[in-house]
Amino acid sequence: MKKSIAAMTAITAITAAVCASQSGIVAAQQRVADANYPSKPIRLIVPQAPGGSNDIMARFVGGQLAERLQKQVVVDNRPGAEGIIGSELVARAAPDGYTLLMASTAFTMNPAVVKKLPYDPIKDFDFAALLGRGPVMIVAGPSLAVNSLKELIAVGKSKPNFITIASAGGFNHFVSAMFRSHAGFEATIALYKGGGPALIDVMGGHAHMAAPTIVTAAPHLRTGKIKALAISAPKRLAVMPELPTMIEAGLPSYDASIWWGWASAGGTPIAVLTKLNTEVSAILKLPETAKRMAAEGAEVEIRSVPEIRAMIKDDLVKWAKVADDAKMPKM
Repeated sequence: MKKSIAAMTAITAITAAVCASQSGIVAAQQRVADANYPSKPIRLIVPQAPGGSNDIMARFVGGQLAERLQKQVVVDNRPGAEGIIGSELVARAAPDGYTLLMASTAFTMNPAVVKKLPYDPIKDFDFAALLGRGPVMIVAGPSLAVNSLKELIAVGKSKPNFITIASAGGFNHFVSAMFRSHAGFEATIALYKGGGPALIDVMGGHAHMAAPTIVTAAPHLRTGKIKALAISAPKRLAVMPELPTMIEAGLPSYDASIWWGWASAGGTPIAVLTKLNTEVSAILKLPETAKRMAAEGAEVEIRSVPEIRAMIKDDLVKWAKVADDAKMPKM
């Protein structure tokens, strides 16, 4: 009996040693794989259709990264459901850094208006790099005879529910609702199928104002049919030096912008996230990158991996409050 027990103990010990050895080998192989990342093409999922700012930014930075790493970066557009379809694909992918998400502000807005997302925006993702940030501006049309943000707010407060804000929905709906709340007056938010149609109605006098991105508004500003009153940037833009910031215009609490960044499935090794962050940061420091960002009405913004996660958490809280204040229904 004692010999049997001793034999079993010996077998158990051997088995444990073999398992430990195999685990050590697997761990060592994983470390080598992480150090050699990337060893194959990277798939970059853009959860919007081709041609928009997310797609343009993904292709530009992705192309630069491919040159630096000598590995292909394949942009894969998966539009639908305000970016949820593409985001779920990444959340369910292997956490190895070979499937990335081109995330933007909508990523942190969706949880505020969708009852049951097919993923957890924090637990199911790791965040590798931030690319940049673009402000929104407050513009007024000819039906609102104002020359400053203070004048617009004064009209809104003196005539509750008089002002109509033209919104393209999604991101634009959130920043419009946020403006209404921070400006402190009641206004109607009219939904349109896109930023272009929304601004056309502002120019035509069917709506009074809007809160578009620079890319959307720039072509119409040149016509003189809409007037830019302020921009949600920390400092004046070189391309529009005459346009005051929200702080200068008297509404410092209005902090609305669209950001772009890259995420991977939750559990991606920190070595891989750090490698991506380092390489993307180097690309963002190039003069040509800043020039390209400026063309999209944006500025480069570099953050570390922990800083990006903290930003995402703050954004989730911010947009949840905006949705709550605006009484946005959950789908």
